[in-house]
Amino acid sequence: MTTRLIVFGRQGAGKGTQCVRLADHYGIPHISTGDMLREAVAEGTELGLRAKVLMDAGDLVPDDVMEGIVDERLAKPDAEPGWLLDGYPRTLGQVEAMRRNLGEAFVDLAVNLDVPVDVVTGRMVARGRADDTEEAIRRRLELYEEQTAPLLSWFGQRERLVEIDGVGTEDDVFERLVKVVDAALGA
Repeated sequence: MTTRLIVFGRQGAGKGTQCVRLADHYGIPHISTGDMLREAVAEGTELGLRAKVLMDAGDLVPDDVMEGIVDERLAKPDAEPGWLLDGYPRTLGQVEAMRRNLGEAFVDLAVNLDVPVDVVTGRMVARGRADDTEEAIRRRLELYEEQTAPLLSWFGQRERLVEIDGVGTEDDVFERLVKVVDAALGA
């Protein structure tokens, strides 16, 4: 049985931490587009340089660039038994691209890690990353509400979405996630 998961949540909701744990638990690769982009920036690749300008301003990397990166990654052999996407899709266009490339049933479950805006803002300021300026944080949260939040409705209408309270200890949130994912996947 394959396990194909998408994890949503505002920046700073703890997705990265929980995704690493979930991927390990289910034996599937954690595919973080944010990590892939930061790696490209650090390596100074053409994509990285282009992405850095956008990321520093708090903007999102264009759909066509992200689609190519994700398609290449999902085609790797370790993703055959499944995958966990973190940070993708972020727009309806990206969802449609996945559906076009992978088929109608491209995902088993989408999970929304729900954490209030004031909590995620505090977490991002505290982590001290170079791209976490107040202006960039505000811009990313605005973009999330405009572009990504509508995906929750899209997956909900297809009965592929579960909402998880993302506030609490890492262990408490992880326990909630596994319980809901197992129930949804019939594990």
